[in-house]
Amino acid sequence: MKSNFFAALFLGLLFTCSLNSCSKSDSAQKSRLQVRLTDDPAAYDAVNIDIQDVQINVTGDDDKGWQSLPGVKKGIYNILNLVNDKDTLLADADIPSGKLHQIRLVLGDNNSVVMGGVSTHLETPSAQQSGLKLNVQQDVTGGILYTMVLDFDAARSIVTTGSGKYSLKPVIRTVLNAVGGSIKGAVTPGSVLTAVYAINGTDTLTTFTDASGAYLIKGVPAATYNMLYWPTDATYQKQTKSGIAVNTGKVTLVDTIRLAH
Repeated sequence: MKSNFFAALFLGLLFTCSLNSCSKSDSAQKSRLQVRLTDDPAAYDAVNIDIQDVQINVTGDDDKGWQSLPGVKKGIYNILNLVNDKDTLLADADIPSGKLHQIRLVLGDNNSVVMGGVSTHLETPSAQQSGLKLNVQQDVTGGILYTMVLDFDAARSIVTTGSGKYSLKPVIRTVLNAVGGSIKGAVTPGSVLTAVYAINGTDTLTTFTDASGAYLIKGVPAATYNMLYWPTDATYQKQTKSGIAVNTGKVTLVDTIRLAH
């Protein structure tokens, strides 16, 4: 049964790899950041926030100053739907490793608060129009997956200005955490595309080697894993390696696997 499971998983990975050409480029040198938005309860019917961009400021080998995260999910979010440990994903992208100094949330003009069924426009101070800067000041390591939670305090973020007007002055707490660790290594010959499995009980994480034979599995929960290497060229034998320990926030380097006929 286990052999059949890995065979099916292998074929599924191979199909995915053929669609995406299994290109890793320099992702092993980068960190990965997922930005999520959540909220604390507030006495309103709805608080709608118009999010247009998420930017970061990282210094390191790939220092470009402020840069927008690719694939930001723009839109209007009712943050009161994100209470009691609920959240939503705003961005999921590779970022330069180094020190993450700040994150900037750029808002549009369509912000509003709803009370008693009546929607009122939220005015945004001019100082916030270029983006709300939030301090982070934490190191991010290449090859590690991080999550950043933007904890929006709606009750403190909305200020009454008089005459029935409301102003949005966001109060947001940032929480950055590493998600597990990573497993990094290589298979030789690199010309043989190889499926790589990290196995711990019923949990299996997978990837393929790139054109040079290198591989990297990110977001691996801290535990001890057995590794399975399954070449796509059937003239080479499968290889295994046991006792691979993974720690949160660390990259575990595995000795190069040499495929044999």
